[in-house]
Amino acid sequence: MPYPSSSNSSSLYGQTSGESSSSRIGARQPHVEDADDDADNAPERTDDLASHISFKRRAKNTSVSGFALPRFLSGFAQPPHPNGEASSNRSAIDLPLLDTDDDNPPGQTKDGSVYDWYAEGPGRRVGYDDLTAIDWIFEYAKERQRLRALYSTATGLAGYVRQVADAAQIWVVLIVTGIAVGAIAACIDVVSDWLGDLKAGVCRDVDQGGRFYLNRAFCCWGAEDLAQCSDWQPWSDVFGVRASKGGWILEYMVFLILSVGSESHQVVIADLQVLFAACASVLVKNYAMYAKHSGIPEIKTVLSGFVIRRFMGSWTLLIKSLGLCLAVASGLWLGKEGPLVHVACCCANLILKAFDTLNSNEARKREVLSAAAAAGISVAFGSPIGGVLFSLEQLSYYFPDKTMWQSFVCAMIGAVTLQAFNPFRTGKLVLYQVTYHSGWHGFEIIPFALLGILGGVYGGLFIRLNMKVAQWRRDRTYLKGPVLEVVLVALLTAIINYPIKFTRAQTSQLVYTLFAECIDITDDQLDLCQSGRANTGVITLLLIAAVLGFFLSAITFGLHIPAGIILPSMAIGALYGRAVGLILEVWQQAHPAWLIFRNCEADIPCITPGTYAIIGAASALGGATRMTVSIVVIMFELTGALTYVLPIMIAVLLSKWVGDAISPRGIYESWIQFNGYPLLDNRDDNAAQVPDVPAADIMTRIEDLCVITATGHTVATLTDLLAKHPYRGFPVIDDPRDALLLGYISRTELDFALRAAARGRAGAAGTEVVFAHQALGEMGQVVDFRAWMDQTPITLGARASLGLTVNMFQKLGLRYVLFVERGGLRGLLTKKDVWVALNEEGLGGGRDEGVGVERGEDVGGEYE
Repeated sequence: MPYPSSSNSSSLYGQTSGESSSSRIGARQPHVEDADDDADNAPERTDDLASHISFKRRAKNTSVSGFALPRFLSGFAQPPHPNGEASSNRSAIDLPLLDTDDDNPPGQTKDGSVYDWYAEGPGRRVGYDDLTAIDWIFEYAKERQRLRALYSTATGLAGYVRQVADAAQIWVVLIVTGIAVGAIAACIDVVSDWLGDLKAGVCRDVDQGGRFYLNRAFCCWGAEDLAQCSDWQPWSDVFGVRASKGGWILEYMVFLILSVGSESHQVVIADLQVLFAACASVLVKNYAMYAKHSGIPEIKTVLSGFVIRRFMGSWTLLIKSLGLCLAVASGLWLGKEGPLVHVACCCANLILKAFDTLNSNEARKREVLSAAAAAGISVAFGSPIGGVLFSLEQLSYYFPDKTMWQSFVCAMIGAVTLQAFNPFRTGKLVLYQVTYHSGWHGFEIIPFALLGILGGVYGGLFIRLNMKVAQWRRDRTYLKGPVLEVVLVALLTAIINYPIKFTRAQTSQLVYTLFAECIDITDDQLDLCQSGRANTGVITLLLIAAVLGFFLSAITFGLHIPAGIILPSMAIGALYGRAVGLILEVWQQAHPAWLIFRNCEADIPCITPGTYAIIGAASALGGATRMTVSIVVIMFELTGALTYVLPIMIAVLLSKWVGDAISPRGIYESWIQFNGYPLLDNRDDNAAQVPDVPAADIMTRIEDLCVITATGHTVATLTDLLAKHPYRGFPVIDDPRDALLLGYISRTELDFALRAAARGRAGAAGTEVVFAHQALGEMGQVVDFRAWMDQTPITLGARASLGLTVNMFQKLGLRYVLFVERGGLRGLLTKKDVWVALNEEGLGGGRDEGVGVERGEDVGGEYE
């Protein structure tokens, strides 16, 4: 993979190196939209902006009489953004205090003097703009200083109560989040099941008081045979068609014929299934664009420290929930399990708004979101432990022990809430939860391993096909409307699904039937429990359904509707898994005397095809997502069969190996790379990917940087600098000759400080601005911006290797690194530079249009 040399390093930023002191650090300023009432926007402050800016140097206080309240506690309210906009974290706090001995009050040194934190330290923070990375180090330092101040000032009974209340906040958030997620999941289950059954028939009051708002299961509650339930009437009975062939044709037509008008195209779209899908797409397109897809790639990126405004707002939660009901009921090859993780994170994000201590700290907020993600998987599969492991293995960037405990509590509360609602009235948390009554034999390891290989092949090919479809979808010049595309795919799916009984059923009901043993299937409508050669036709249909599901799910995942890939992958794996189980069962029944079948007991079925379905589902899910431990635990919690843990582990292991050989990234990582999200996963082993070259080969050298000198600037010149160069930040040096590094100031803080200074008593355009101590500065005529500058940025030697630099970005969650030699600035490397270097082959069309958005959308820009 080629890397730019020092002579053309600025090409990473789309600029030339010929301009004097023109920086290529950062990138284009994102489109910052006006603040609205969305819940993702933090409340504004109403205090005086100028009070946070000092226009003269403050002398150090050399003597302290008694205890003084630390300066950074003087105002915890958030100042408004200079443009009147609210970002994800607009907290302008005073500077954190240095670590001191426990015997000294916070902010004091051992000799009793007080640090002048206005002129020293990591600098204040205004907040984070959309599509930028957070400063993990600063956020955790801020939290440590807040706790130190709390515990040093909270004394007596009242102080103890304050400490308990502060510690209890996160548990209140987790408990409320778990309850909310469980309730929403129960509502989605009930509504989507009713809408899904509505495609086949309707519940009417014939014998037992049926009502139209009941799905088939509740309409026929208590009936021994669903086929004899008189209250549930197929559409053929509703319209009085008695002939079998005519009834099938009529039901197919009702399945396909209902009129819905489209305002944008003025066409008549035939299909109740299409109606649901079109409504879901219209809701997403018009009200919450971030409600599309599963949301897991974005959540994984957010948990790594990226800021995406409105991605977890109130409108996103509402549209995602409603859209899931419609999308699942549409019969498309999608699932609600992945999107429920997004729903859970939205709930947690909204609940956090009531707790400013948590909401104002982006690092702690991401710990809560990690716990909420575990609750999403918990209610999706009825698997609290699997949810915790899913968050740990797949999503979270930083997952300490306390977060694991918090995730467990949130996941447990969500599962308990869902159990209390009991949406299926069966005591099961999910529809496809089953119980196995038999074990397995040693010779079955071979077909189990075969299923693992098939799962890896499915996962690798699915990812490649899905990304090809996504690339075509982005680059095509026709059928550009997202709603029209959803309508066409839904119509195609409806036409294909109905003739085949396995694809006609709701996906969750199909998975349950495929998983179940024959002794537990009371109404074998799919003919899975036949014997002998009668299974030949069933096996053929199972394989055909698996192939069709493969192609339909590949074109469905990525549409502008809420859609997950977990359940479709499980359904496809269960289809070919059940087929393999039936093949082996027929083989064993035809040749019971063969050597490998001699351990089978005569009066007990030797082969259980349902177990092959669940192992196939685990292998397909592992091949698509590349998860391992969490899949095994989720499948175990679904079945409760401890004896099948080993076969599931073997299948998942082989599926991951084979899948990695075909496609190195899982489906979520592929979409992260496709969308251009700057995720540097700290769990990835980049030793083979990162070339053994110096970081200087790709860093932006000082001659290509736009730097700020410590003196010689005014409010007007810095304002012009911001207008001319839309970059994310600027290194600060003493003078151009020596280029001694003094610090780094981001664009957000500099812009905020300039606007606040302009409203101050010394805010004239010609007022001098300094970034270093000036002994001869005249009082009242110099604006000191040291408080807004990070004077302790992360630095590396100019000869550091790229591998070391990448490790620092991954392990510390850095936004940028400055390279120095004997204290002099030599260059800068941002997170975007590293991402570009490691993903250069994926920088195709559309990257310049924005970060994580497709062409034509209303968000653009890049990031540090």
